[in-house]
Amino acid sequence: MPARRMSTRKIKDVLRLRHELKLEQRQIARSCSLSVSTVHEYLKRAAAANVGWPLPDGWDDARLEAALFPLSDAPPRSTTRKSPPDFAAAHEQLQRHRHVTLQLLWEEYRDANQDGYGYSRYCELYQRWRKKLDVVLRQEHKAGEKAFVDWAGTTMPIHDRESGDVWQASLFIAALGASSYTWAEVTRDQQMESWLLAHIHALEHWGGVPRLLVPDNTRTGVSKACRYDPDVNPTYQNFAAHYGFGVLPARPYKPRDKAVVENAVQVAQRWILAALRHRKFFSLTEANHSIGELLHRLNHRPFRKRDGSRASVFEALDKPALQPLPQERFEIAEWVRARVNIDYHVAFDGNFYSVPYNLVQQLVEIRATVTTIEILHQSVRVASHVRSRGREKVITNREHRPKSHQAHLEWPPSRMVQWAETIGPHTAQLFERILADKPHPEMGYRGCLGIIRLAKKYSNARLEAAAERALLTGACRYRSIASILKNSLDRQPLPCTPGKRLAPPARHDNIRGSEYFD
Repeated sequence: MPARRMSTRKIKDVLRLRHELKLEQRQIARSCSLSVSTVHEYLKRAAAANVGWPLPDGWDDARLEAALFPLSDAPPRSTTRKSPPDFAAAHEQLQRHRHVTLQLLWEEYRDANQDGYGYSRYCELYQRWRKKLDVVLRQEHKAGEKAFVDWAGTTMPIHDRESGDVWQASLFIAALGASSYTWAEVTRDQQMESWLLAHIHALEHWGGVPRLLVPDNTRTGVSKACRYDPDVNPTYQNFAAHYGFGVLPARPYKPRDKAVVENAVQVAQRWILAALRHRKFFSLTEANHSIGELLHRLNHRPFRKRDGSRASVFEALDKPALQPLPQERFEIAEWVRARVNIDYHVAFDGNFYSVPYNLVQQLVEIRATVTTIEILHQSVRVASHVRSRGREKVITNREHRPKSHQAHLEWPPSRMVQWAETIGPHTAQLFERILADKPHPEMGYRGCLGIIRLAKKYSNARLEAAAERALLTGACRYRSIASILKNSLDRQPLPCTPGKRLAPPARHDNIRGSEYFD
């Protein structure tokens, strides 16, 4: 009796060769790749069951097997039947409580079923049951429909010629679904600019755009990962809109959603990074040149289990189905959210940019390109500035200020002195004294503005007289002028020349005019 029963197809061949071609047992054994003892056993059983060739009408494989191997030949089965475990409930307990183990579940099962399975058999049956749960859907990719992108876990060392420092470059992988045609390059980092530039290079290498891109849940692609409603990064969303493809992020912790690129990452790490492990690179350009040579070889490598290569399938399937590239490259921009400060400026990259003052405390979006800063509120652009590359710089548009702030800033020192000259020379000299006595002219603005307001309450003649008295007494302050006018001291004779006012000061080169304060 053979240790392993042959298929009924083999048994039929044995019967046919014996009864139809009249071959000997050794000849039959060589023809069917069986041992002579096995052929002898099958012919013996056929003779005992009175089975010849051709088989009687209506006989199928089951009828033939039942005739040759009756139930009396089967090994006796145990009359005692074990209590079947409830593996569905056990699996639910393992998923719900992280501290529950199979050992604990088996002990509970044996407490309830004294005739139950032993621990090793229980674990074996559970693992066999669990494998039936983990079925895999075979994905069929249409030509030009999907491309899969991801960062490889392995990095490539790049050496600095001058300092000798070594930094790790990230490997970006993109693969088309139908052909698995692959693009690979190393980037300086995994930030947004590197992420988008790698996409652009892949699309331009393919010469077209797929309808969907499937990224992992990296922060550069997905702002907030969610199984059902992921939030795509705004910059990545604008990039997709520019090239006309949709973004379909893979589910978190579901690598099978992007099995194509997972396989491409593994292949690239083995056939590119591993092949370059003895090379020493000093720039990204040098490294990507070598990667390009190996990538060409990889894409043209023949498949093992089917005809063609990645490149040939790409030319036949994916390339004709890709959408055309847009006329212009995407302008890479960084998107961030910021809240407008009380000085109607937003902070970005160490500098401050103005927005209309009525947006104070509002949440806005900043779109930053290499040359421009755009600020949007509810998807409407409210401000645009030339990007500053310095630090702690304030870039302000005058129109963004409220009217009161504009008016305040329109009063430079020279304008205040010029206004004072319309009142009289003593008032102008008083303003010059006030502004000159301060460490910075702006510190005297409030005092001058206060004196200007006094002109609305008192006449120009009285203010001029009060200024003359203040200059003689050295009381050149707003409070002193207000006190002189309030107590009508400006109408009294000056202390140095009773009954006679001083003549206006002489004009010559040594006296500073209003233009001095500009």
